[in-house]
Amino acid sequence: MREARDVVRQITVAASAVIAVVGSFIGSGAAGGTPIQEASGGALSATATPIAPDVPAFSIWSVIYLGLVAYAVWQFLPKQSGAERHRRLGYWVAASLLLNAAWILSVQFDQLWLSLPVIVALLAVLARAFVLCLRYPPAGTIDAVVTDGTLGLYLGWVSIATAANATALLVASGFTGFGLSSDVWAVVVLAVAGAVGVVLALAGRGRIAPALSLSWGLVWVAVGRLGGELVSVPAGVAALIAAVVVLAVTAVARVRA
Repeated sequence: MREARDVVRQITVAASAVIAVVGSFIGSGAAGGTPIQEASGGALSATATPIAPDVPAFSIWSVIYLGLVAYAVWQFLPKQSGAERHRRLGYWVAASLLLNAAWILSVQFDQLWLSLPVIVALLAVLARAFVLCLRYPPAGTIDAVVTDGTLGLYLGWVSIATAANATALLVASGFTGFGLSSDVWAVVVLAVAGAVGVVLALAGRGRIAPALSLSWGLVWVAVGRLGGELVSVPAGVAALIAAVVVLAVTAVARVRA
């Protein structure tokens, strides 16, 4: 019975990976859909808000999707199929993949209001997977790279993406900032994103992957704000400081661990 459950879990993860990859093609516009940056009235474009990362930042999705497909194959291998960590992780990974596809659909159908709870749920699922990765250590280097590395990159990127999504929804809804300027709000949100990175660094005892992807997003926020169409020097500087702090705390936590 347990082996049968393992097969069901493995197939569920693999099927979810296929759905997520198809969703990514639709989201990119390659399959005839509207590119995410143009969907929902351009609310999620690189110049829509001071928190939006510049366009090249989104290339990280290629790495994340490649890692997720690799995980879908990896968990089928005999030594992994019955491993307790993959039994614990499998359905959480599948849930993240389906939520990813649901987020793309919500944006494609101009339901920006729905995209926020979906990405928050995705962030919560990835946080749970992160905890499980800590609780059940990898079996070796390949498992650490394929499983922990992929899920870490995924978590770090979704952390900054959630902040950008929330900001985009507020701006699209006509939020005026209670009298505070957009620069002030941008600095506050970026400080929160940096704090999330610090928490992940300390909780993960210096896990590199979440810090890399979160810092990657922050750096591209800085690039977009210090140049391009939407300039905001306070936001750009705050994003750079947040990235440096996240990487520094991660390095210290890793050395101490």
